[in-house]
Amino acid sequence: MLNVGKWIARHRVIILIAAIALLFPSALGYLGTRTNYDMLSYLPESLETVEGQNILVDEFGMGAFSMIVVEDMDMKDAAELEEKIEAVPHVANVLWYDDAADISLPVDMLPDKLREAFFNDDATMMIALLDDGTSADTSLEAIDKIREVTDHQCYVSGMTALVNDIKNLCDREVPVYVTIAVILALIILLLTTSSYLIPFLFLASIGMGIVYNMGTNVFFGEISYITKALAAVLQLGVTMDYSIFLFGSYEETKLLYPESREEAMGHAIVNTFRSIVGSSVTTIAGFIALCFMTFTLGLDLGIVMAKGVVFGVITCVTVLPALILIFDEPVHKLSHTPIIHNIEGPSRFITRHYKAWIIVFLLLLVPAVYGNNNVKVYYNILDAVPETLDSKVANRKLEEKFNTSTMHMLLIDKNLEAKDKVDLLNNLDRVDGVKYSLGMNSLVSASVPEDFIPEKVKDMLQSDSYELVLINSEYPTASNEVNAQLDDIVEISKSIDPDSILIGEAPLTKDLMDITAVDFINVNSISIIAIFVIILLVLKSISLPVILIAVIEFAIMANMAASYYTGATIPFIASVVLGTIQLGSTVDYAILMTNRYIKERSLGAEKKEAVDIAHNTSMLSILTSGCSFFAAVLGVGVFSEIDMLSSLCTMLARGALISMVVVIMILPAMLMVFDGLICHTTVDLRRTVIKKQSPRADFNSPTSHS
Repeated sequence: MLNVGKWIARHRVIILIAAIALLFPSALGYLGTRTNYDMLSYLPESLETVEGQNILVDEFGMGAFSMIVVEDMDMKDAAELEEKIEAVPHVANVLWYDDAADISLPVDMLPDKLREAFFNDDATMMIALLDDGTSADTSLEAIDKIREVTDHQCYVSGMTALVNDIKNLCDREVPVYVTIAVILALIILLLTTSSYLIPFLFLASIGMGIVYNMGTNVFFGEISYITKALAAVLQLGVTMDYSIFLFGSYEETKLLYPESREEAMGHAIVNTFRSIVGSSVTTIAGFIALCFMTFTLGLDLGIVMAKGVVFGVITCVTVLPALILIFDEPVHKLSHTPIIHNIEGPSRFITRHYKAWIIVFLLLLVPAVYGNNNVKVYYNILDAVPETLDSKVANRKLEEKFNTSTMHMLLIDKNLEAKDKVDLLNNLDRVDGVKYSLGMNSLVSASVPEDFIPEKVKDMLQSDSYELVLINSEYPTASNEVNAQLDDIVEISKSIDPDSILIGEAPLTKDLMDITAVDFINVNSISIIAIFVIILLVLKSISLPVILIAVIEFAIMANMAASYYTGATIPFIASVVLGTIQLGSTVDYAILMTNRYIKERSLGAEKKEAVDIAHNTSMLSILTSGCSFFAAVLGVGVFSEIDMLSSLCTMLARGALISMVVVIMILPAMLMVFDGLICHTTVDLRRTVIKKQSPRADFNSPTSHS
C-alpha cells in the first residue's frame, strides 16, 4: 500500500492531467442523463394500479391527462380552442361536451351529468388526454405547447402539469443552491483549516468527484430530481472529512520526513486510506440500505450516493494529494492560525460534567421519542410546491369552479352486461365525495342509442378489451376521505367486475402511502443492522455498537421531534430516508471519538483520562465535519421552493448539528458510565485493561491471602 501511495505522489502531474481529462466525458454523461420528476413512477410494476396505467397506454393510447379550466369564453371560441389543443403533438384527444352533444344545443338542455361535468357559470372544462406517461418528455412538451396555444388564458391542471412545473423550478434552483453550498462550506473550512488556499483545493478535489459521480449516472439512463438535487450537496457534506484528514496527516508526516514531500505524502495517503475506508463503509452502508426500499426512489438515491462516496474516497487519495503537492509552496505561504483551534476549555467542561449530560439525555429521551412517533407526514405532491405555481393555481381553480380535486379512472370489462354497467355507475355516484361517474352508459339513453355516440368518444372510452369510466372526486389526493372513497369504489367495482382496475393519481398515492410505511421499518432496520455489524468488526466490541447507534438514533429522534414540536408537516420521503442518511453519515463522529478512547484505555489510561483525551483530540474534527455537512445541505433547505427538497435538506442540516452536539455532549458521558461493560466486551480492552486489573484482583482476593 505504501508503494501505491508513493507512486501517486511521484506521478502527481499525470494524475492531475488524467483527472481533468475525465471531467469532459463526465460532463457529457451528466448532460446526457435524463431527470425523472414524477415521484409516482417509482412505484413497483407489480402493483395493480401501475399495471392499470400500462393498460391505459397500451389499450387506449393514453397515459396521462390534464383537466383544463376555461373562463369567460363563448362556445364558438371554446370549440376553436379545443381544436388547437387537439392539434398539439402527443395530445391523443380532447374530451369536451361537444363530443357528446351539438354545440348549438343550449347548456340548460344538456343531460345533468354532462352539464355538471363540463360547465359551471362562466367556466367550462376540457380533458386533454395525452398519448404517453405522466412524466414522459413528450407529455411535458405537450403541456408547454398547450399553455402556449391557449396563450396562458386557461388553467392547465393535472399531474403532468405539476411534474412539468417542478422540472422548470428545479432547473432554475439547482445551480443556485450548489453555489450556496460551496460558499458556506468554504467559510467553514476557512475558519477551521490552517491555510487560505487549502479549502479551494479541497473543493476542487471534491468537485471532481461529484462530476464523476453525476456523469456516470448516464449508465442508468435517468435519475430522479430528488437524487439530482441532493447528490452533489450530500457528497460534498459527507466526503469533506476525508480531505481534512489527508491534509492533517500530510502535515504530521512532513515532520517525520522533512527531506521528502513525496515520502511524506505517500505515508499520508496510506494513513488516510486506512482511516477513511472504515468511515466510508458506514456511510455507504446507510445509502445501500435505501436500495432495499420497495419504492424504487430509494434504489435510485442509494446507488448514486453510495457511488458518490466511493468517488469521494478515490479523489481524496489521488487527486487531492496531487493538488496539495503541486501547490505545496503557496499553501504554506498562505498559512495562518485557524480561527477555531483551541477547544481545551470547552472540552474539559463537557467531560467534567458528564453526569449532568446523562440527566439531560434522560430528560429529553421521552419527548424525543414521542415527537418522533407523532410527527405529521404529507404524501400529496401538490403540497410540496409553492402556491403561485401554475399547476397549483389551476388545481385551486378546478376546486373553486367544479368542486373537483382529483379524477380516478376505472377500467372495466368492455363486454360487461349493459345492466351491470348502469348499476356500477349508479352505485359509484352514491359513494361519498364522488361528484359524478362518466362512462359510455352515461351517454346512452332511450333517446340516444349507442350507435349515435360519436366514434371519437367511443375511441376515448372503449378499447378492444376495456371500457373506461371517469370518476370525479371532491376529495384531495392523499386525504383520509379519498382513501376511504377509493376502498368503497374498489369494493363496488370488484363486486360487479372482479377484474376491474382503479387507476389515477389518488390510487397511486394510496399505494405509495402503504408501501412507504413498510419501507420505513425495513430501511431503518437494515441500516441499523448493517452499521451495527460494521462497528462490531471495526471496534471488535459487542457493547460499543449498541452505545454508538443508540446515541445517533437519539439524535435522529430529536431531529424528527423538532419538526413535531414546531408544528411542521414533513414530506413522506423525509420520514423514510432521513434516519438512514443521518445514521450513516454522522455515526463516524462517534466512531472517531470512540477509537481514540479505546486507544488511550489500551495504553493504560484510566477511564476519565481516556475520555478527556479522546474528547479533546476529536472535538474539533467533529465540529468541522458537522458544520461542513450542515453548510453543504443548508442552501437547499433555505433556497428551494420545492418543499420535498427544502424540508428534507433542512432536516438533514439540523440533523448534522444535532448529531454533532449529541456526540460531543452525550457520548463521553456514555463512555464514562459504561466503561466497565465496554472493557469486558471489547477485544482490545480485554487484552489490556482487564488483564492489568486481574493481578490486583487476585492479590486482594481471599484465596491469594491464604
